[in-house]
Amino acid sequence: MNELNMGTLEHCIDLARGRGEADLLLRNVRLVNVLSGEIHSADVAIADGLFLGFGDYAAKEVVECEGRYLVPGLIEGHIHIESSQILPSEFARLVAARGTATVVADPHEIANVMGVEGVEFMLAASSGLPVSFFFMIPSCVPATTMETAGAVIDAVAVAALLKKHPDRLLGLAEVMNFPGVINRDPETMAKIAAAEGKNIDGHAPQLSGLDLNSYIMAGPASDHEATTLDEAREKLRLGMHLMLREGSREHNLDDLLPVINCYNSANCSLVSDDRHVIDLLHKGHLDYSIRKAIAGGISPLNAIQMATINPARYFGLKRRGAVAPGFRADCLLLDDLESFAINQVFLGGHPFNEENFIVPSTPLPGNTVSVAKLSEESFAIPVAGEKIKVIGIVPGQLVTGEIVVTPKTSKGLAVADPDRDLAKLAVIERHHGSGRIGLGFVQGLGLERGALAGTVAHDSHNLIVVGITDADMLLAARVVKEMGGGLAVVADGRILGRLPLPVAGLMSVEKAETTALALEILQDQAALLGAAKDPFMTLSFLALPVIPSLKLSDRGLVDVDKFSLTDLWLD
Repeated sequence: MNELNMGTLEHCIDLARGRGEADLLLRNVRLVNVLSGEIHSADVAIADGLFLGFGDYAAKEVVECEGRYLVPGLIEGHIHIESSQILPSEFARLVAARGTATVVADPHEIANVMGVEGVEFMLAASSGLPVSFFFMIPSCVPATTMETAGAVIDAVAVAALLKKHPDRLLGLAEVMNFPGVINRDPETMAKIAAAEGKNIDGHAPQLSGLDLNSYIMAGPASDHEATTLDEAREKLRLGMHLMLREGSREHNLDDLLPVINCYNSANCSLVSDDRHVIDLLHKGHLDYSIRKAIAGGISPLNAIQMATINPARYFGLKRRGAVAPGFRADCLLLDDLESFAINQVFLGGHPFNEENFIVPSTPLPGNTVSVAKLSEESFAIPVAGEKIKVIGIVPGQLVTGEIVVTPKTSKGLAVADPDRDLAKLAVIERHHGSGRIGLGFVQGLGLERGALAGTVAHDSHNLIVVGITDADMLLAARVVKEMGGGLAVVADGRILGRLPLPVAGLMSVEKAETTALALEILQDQAALLGAAKDPFMTLSFLALPVIPSLKLSDRGLVDVDKFSLTDLWLD
């Protein structure tokens, strides 16, 4: 502890004994005590950004709380900020008002575009904000060898980043390459070794039995990919910290809540993974998940523990996640516990006020979109058989099915068939201008005409396009390229809407409200073309080759179950 911190500590020791005035006293609260597991009356004193303790303290300022509930500041244990499509500062502004005080993020998205430079950008862009940001180092850049990413983060880079930012980088983010783990791939094992003594998060959808034992043995200690009770229960039994995900695309909370009881809830946390800017504005963040957990039968105290002290303990965030002497003074006052109605938020002992929200200036990265010249012929699929494999969308899930159909053909080419909800899908490499394009078909998006395109396409964030005609697909791709990244809707040769995302092709530089409005307009335009709800979120995961069963990358169709590329046409 340095001299300044020691001086602050000694000052707070005196104040905790009642020798002097606290900065703030929250009088007459009903404290939701996540440590003792009870709700009790208290007067809570704060000084120098820390909780001093409970008692009748003299204070420079007194807030009469009138019996409101006092809850620790909320802690997000796993999220990709880039997926909100806003900068960290805007994300912080939105979630702070919802009671989020601490965020542990995985900058996996921008890292797959920009590598270490992307991680450094997220660190700089989130520094000095009222919300505390910590990060995990992406473990899979690139995520697989079956797609083309914009950069590489190897074991040497992992070790260097951990050494450079020991206070803000907590460990290794979700280890998605579970085949690499259980088969002891040298580079994967080197990354795990580089993070020895740090947290290692898991990512093991549908992994079970001896393979799951082997995966956990290697070091991954958490998982947010469970989608069934049996899967969640097995992972809890094997010692994993269960992260119950309620995101904008993946809704697992209701399905997994029955696995939680008073004996295992300490090993569970509420996380978001991906939270859209529209949902952040209109539904909320962790406060939304807590309300949903309570409505699903979890006690308010347990639900709050899963968004405060549980993630704090899992990540080793000492003196965070509770209201107690020496803990960071992040807290919120609630008018009602079960509805989680927030009255006021305090971050570091200061009332959160959007009008006083200061955003540090951070240089933005340059254009990251490099796409080779395209033509309508770029999207042509010559007939090479009688049947094709089609990506089948599963509503509300990241997993997809594999559907075998006889395609509609015209002039020797396989084409989209909106009558059967079959749209053409393309993933265009956009990092190196190689001209590589993967082509296929998708069923379940609902598109009847036109095309959608975007540079938000997990994990490598190449340019993904879905459409009914090759001409519209070409136009949509060109619009996104000209914006330097973003989202677009076109139909019949006309541009119906666009949303620039110039920061790595992932994030807007506008206010959250402006970005959300533009996105809502895009979604409305897509709906007029027949697209299902939130089509861009759905589209973004169709290129994710680590979630079963069938996906598309710039290198072609991916059989995720076999973890290999596969032919579009059946033999």
